[in-house]
Amino acid sequence: MSDDARTDDRRTETSVLVAFGVATAGAVGFVVAYALDAGAGWMGTALSAAFLGLGYGLVAWGHGLMPPGDEVEERHVMPAAPQREQEVGAYLRERGLEVRRRGLLGVALATALGATGLAALVPLWSLGPRPGDALLRTAWANPTNPRMVTTQGRPVRADELELGGILTVFPEGHEGAADAQALVIQLGDVALRSPGRADWMAAGHVAYSKVCTHAGCPVGLYEAVQQTLFCPCHQSAFDVVAGASPFQGPATQPLPQLPLAVDDEGYLVATGDFSAPVGPGWWDHP
Repeated sequence: MSDDARTDDRRTETSVLVAFGVATAGAVGFVVAYALDAGAGWMGTALSAAFLGLGYGLVAWGHGLMPPGDEVEERHVMPAAPQREQEVGAYLRERGLEVRRRGLLGVALATALGATGLAALVPLWSLGPRPGDALLRTAWANPTNPRMVTTQGRPVRADELELGGILTVFPEGHEGAADAQALVIQLGDVALRSPGRADWMAAGHVAYSKVCTHAGCPVGLYEAVQQTLFCPCHQSAFDVVAGASPFQGPATQPLPQLPLAVDDEGYLVATGDFSAPVGPGWWDHP
């Protein structure tokens, strides 16, 4: 093997090691930039250096340190293994293809791959905690039967709404909670046509989730004569007396209902959570 060939091989090995070093440094730099929230520019630059270094190193290894061209070997009886190893070694040395720092190259490749793989997994930290059953319950599930309050936190008395009156309410202490917003409606002596929910009314009041089951819009329009709730976004209509079942528009699920009662001081309270998870049907339905 000529001195020039040895020099070229050593240069190729060095360039591969440098490329894998750049890939490792870029991957580590990405993790650091991500942890410090250094911005998309630094993270993008570091990740680009990692992939470019890894790609260049692999290409240089393949072109400069692997046997070139196609090798065809006639089929014949294989000699003893030690003899064959000697022949292959001699062949590679003659062709100038002997890699002298194979172990170091392997370590550099493994380090670069590991660091780059770690950098690709780091963004998983941004997914945050699992939601658990947070979408299945609201603040109305408080075992102390929370009072219904207005947006300003004022408790709602059982005698303040006139017949056909409607009011947006929240559980006490959770004013403004988007998933807990509800509509309480004064129906008077009207009986619900919802099996098993005859005792969910209190002093003529009924309460439903204000979040539409179609796309999550606020259901805020009430027609007292027809006893119908309307969603202004996509014109879904819900029959209040029939458990807020939809009969018009794209909504396919009824509005979840709250069981009501009146406490000893004459205020409306909820005796449990909504009858179903609030929001669009795709949260809990196929």
